[in-house]
Amino acid sequence: ITAFDGGKKDTLKNKGSYNAGVSAFFFEYLEKHGVKTHYLQMLDNNRMAVRTLPMIPLEVIVRNIAAGSIVRNYPFKEGVKLDPPVIVIDFKDDSRHDPMLNDDLIIALNLATPQELKKIKKISLEINRLLSALLAKQGILLVDFKIEFGRQGTTIRLGDEISMDSMRLWDTKTRESLDKDVYRFNKGDVMATYNSVAHRITGTAARPAGAKKKPGAEQKEGHGSLRQAAKPTAKKR
Repeated sequence: ITAFDGGKKDTLKNKGSYNAGVSAFFFEYLEKHGVKTHYLQMLDNNRMAVRTLPMIPLEVIVRNIAAGSIVRNYPFKEGVKLDPPVIVIDFKDDSRHDPMLNDDLIIALNLATPQELKKIKKISLEINRLLSALLAKQGILLVDFKIEFGRQGTTIRLGDEISMDSMRLWDTKTRESLDKDVYRFNKGDVMATYNSVAHRITGTAARPAGAKKKPGAEQKEGHGSLRQAAKPTAKKR
């Protein structure tokens, strides 16, 4: 686990299982509700097979509540609801520390077409709607989250991961952090938090090994090739 652009890092046993299980749960839920993702199947409790996609070098952050960098950089009070949700898009480039982009820069840099950008924003808001409602049933506020997309021909698919590492989650009643902020700011036992949140979201602490293969998972042609999910990069939010 890392934080602050790699300035803080540790190795935590079983964290990968929690994140993989939660990511798979979210990917399957989104697919059932019409959102196309790169997810194919779980291989074991901490590895998944996904479609190999040419990734679009953009990090899309959807914010429902003011927290993190948006409070540090702008005159928002922490905890204020953002209605409508705010979409921030960063250039995924570690050497430049992932600078924020606007639509004109994205198009000028040929990172995405105007049509793709419109589609990315629409999908991001739909993901936000679906996951916010899902998590609310478990007493969890979806404060903000970071997602990435790839191309499969003309189809835009959600890639990377959706887990406690890439989301900011608060307990609805206590506003207690249920995500990577526990590690960032030494708020408690991060592994106990991840275990508890995985239970609340999926009903299990980690995805069981040998999960059933999805139909068509080995059909590479027209669906991208199978690969193990890549390790996500750390991102300051």
